[in-house]
Amino acid sequence: MRGKWLAVVRRGCDSGGMKSQSIGVIGLGIIGGVWARHYHEAGVLAGAWNRTAKPDFPQWLPDAEAVARAAGVVQVVVADPPAVRGVIERIAPALGRGKVVVQSSTIDPESSSEFKGLVEARGARYLEAPFTGSKPAAEQRKSVFYLGGEVELVRAVEPLLSLVSEARYLIGDNRQAATLKLAMNLNLSAQMQALAEALTMVRRSGVSDEVFFTALKGNAGCSGLALLKEPKLRAGEFSPQFSVKHMLKDMRLASLTRGGGDFPVLGSVRECLERAAQAGYVEEDFTALIKLLG
Repeated sequence: MRGKWLAVVRRGCDSGGMKSQSIGVIGLGIIGGVWARHYHEAGVLAGAWNRTAKPDFPQWLPDAEAVARAAGVVQVVVADPPAVRGVIERIAPALGRGKVVVQSSTIDPESSSEFKGLVEARGARYLEAPFTGSKPAAEQRKSVFYLGGEVELVRAVEPLLSLVSEARYLIGDNRQAATLKLAMNLNLSAQMQALAEALTMVRRSGVSDEVFFTALKGNAGCSGLALLKEPKLRAGEFSPQFSVKHMLKDMRLASLTRGGGDFPVLGSVRECLERAAQAGYVEEDFTALIKLLG
């Protein structure tokens, strides 16, 4: 199955195969909170927990361990490898045969292998499941998962993931899925920096944003990212869909992958993101890269 699509866009699919499954979500941030509410609406959310307490959240439980005890599938959506490690160490006593950990944070392949080993040592199963799509995509159930694990496990968990996503792609093993996610974010961050520079260039020449984006839409360089970020760039509105701090974390992890430290574009965009963080834009959307250009 390596490299093949799991092209299963099953909006409104029969949920019969999910009746015996339940899911818990650990990490109720920009994306995890949206997914958890979708699961709740579908009647499959067994528990939810976040480091910063949200006791009014549907199916809120007092700790991560309680979520792992209550749910057959535990989806982890937190910030970085240390946060994932902390969650897995906490829930380990509640794991065992029949439990599945779906790891949806963006992490590096080495950390993925570490966490897979920790989960499997308890008799549970582990699926690497990073995703693409920011908050608007999550709200519309258009997230896309990059899955790394055994085919049988993917098929078992996929009906649940289909409740919050538009497509699920089987990438290969856990390390390959984690690497692909970092590669996708490298492509996005590089596009964002180039788009910011191009827009700044024409603004300085007196060309309006309207003319620039109209011309871009007829150009081969137009992308889904450009269309998504056009309203933010035109309005100068930088509320986070995907924050500077998270993209910077991902580029730091990408630099640690095999050969990543030698990639010139990766090095350049990482430096730009570091400058944006130092300038105080760390919590803003990564479109805030344009602020560095004056």
